[in-house]
Amino acid sequence: MKLKIQSSEAWLQCVLADFETFIQDHAANERKASSMAMSMVTHYPDRTQLTRAMIDLALEELNHFRQVYRLIEAQGFKLTADVKDLYVNALRQHLRKSSHDYFLDRLLSAAVIEARGAERFEMIGNALDDAKLANFYQTLARSESQHHQLFLDLARVYFDPGEVNARLEFWLTEEAAVLAALPIRPRLH
Repeated sequence: MKLKIQSSEAWLQCVLADFETFIQDHAANERKASSMAMSMVTHYPDRTQLTRAMIDLALEELNHFRQVYRLIEAQGFKLTADVKDLYVNALRQHLRKSSHDYFLDRLLSAAVIEARGAERFEMIGNALDDAKLANFYQTLARSESQHHQLFLDLARVYFDPGEVNARLEFWLTEEAAVLAALPIRPRLH
């Protein structure tokens, strides 16, 4: 899967200029990703392959949260209250309502969100001067890339591949429009 637009250099410079805000937002996103995975288990307990995958994902995302929290402490920063995620909320507006469509859209929107995270973590990892921190973000980029593939694979388990491909194109187009419309902020999304 290829994103329709790339994140801008202006976004990267904004993050690097206010890394404290970025890392606090990053922690919140890892925690929310863990919760989202467990939400999928709660909503689709009869889908064994999904359940197994989402439990593993929830644990991995929670571990990422712990790692980011340790970075926050090491930098002398503190966790902050959650801030509304304009990107995710804008994407969620495109979730269809019927049970069948909603499930597919949840999987595909998650795949696109994870792909964006992978792209942005790689950009950060390549730009940081601190070798340890750069390696951390490059490792996260690989992990997020695996997560985006996991959601695509799960969509193809539960839905016809033609339907998945057609709807994925919709999500990629909408994600590009959402990203282009957002203000540049020192946040993951």
